[in-house]
Amino acid sequence: MEEKTEMQGIVYALAASPVFKRDGVCFAACASGLYRSDDGGLTWRGAYASLSLSAPLATTVVAVSPTFAADRSMFAGVHGAVLRSIDGGQTWDIVALPSPPPQVSFLAVSPDFTRDGMVLAATLEDGVFRSADRGGSWRSSSFGLLDLNVLALAFSPGFAADGTIFVGTDSGIFRSKNGGLAWREVDFPSEFAPVLSLALSPNYDSDGVLFAGTDSCGLFRSGDRGNTWVRLGEGAIAESVNSVLLSPKFPVESDILVLTGETLLVSRDGGLTWSEWKADLDLRGVTSVATPGGLGAGAAGLLGLLDGRVLRI
Repeated sequence: MEEKTEMQGIVYALAASPVFKRDGVCFAACASGLYRSDDGGLTWRGAYASLSLSAPLATTVVAVSPTFAADRSMFAGVHGAVLRSIDGGQTWDIVALPSPPPQVSFLAVSPDFTRDGMVLAATLEDGVFRSADRGGSWRSSSFGLLDLNVLALAFSPGFAADGTIFVGTDSGIFRSKNGGLAWREVDFPSEFAPVLSLALSPNYDSDGVLFAGTDSCGLFRSGDRGNTWVRLGEGAIAESVNSVLLSPKFPVESDILVLTGETLLVSRDGGLTWSEWKADLDLRGVTSVATPGGLGAGAAGLLGLLDGRVLRI
């Protein structure tokens, strides 16, 4: 297990290149800025050097293009703005969001980004902002969104065909079927909200499976595109579910990983049974997780911690 201690403050989010196994590129967003690693998380360096900042720029979220290896496009969220880079984080444009300056809580890049250039930014108290020009400009995109405290975003893997996006909010879940232009509330029981995390099956277009992690009521699964829900892991998952990650081969490989509180739990049977992930390691203070190598035995994982460290396990 390798660690780096130069970062300061909580690590809010992690993101890795889609070809991480080949290029080893990954990013960590934290209270002291954005950091980049080119060796799979073994060593890190600041990613904002070209901005010549006079003070640390706290960065809450980071996301990379699904075709990052070719287009080098990536995005970072800060208070009141989204930073975009088209050279893998070497240089940046700071694009302000409409006033009053919102706090960016989540960023998601369209699976069809090469064609549509779409990026969505979730905010606390100001709903969703949408860019259709690769992050060059942003407009509010919250029509029909009855709760503007947005905590999670997830594109359908088949977005190019179905135009579907889900958001998790303080009060529940909303869905758009037209690329984020309009939203309707999903029939998710309000007593289980807030919804902190979302994950869609890689085969969502055919199986309609999605997962929702909540603040205090555990993990939920829908097999009919969000119309009905069942709770998973009741008794095993007792704290807030801050992240839900699925095997890239789901449901053929039915692995699910959740970050609940500061504990990582894994299910190898689609959510029926749960155990600690990497139980042989002392993992405390985990705030974010990325599994660019998948969830299988021996796969590498990256963990962000409260104290600013990133662990590679």
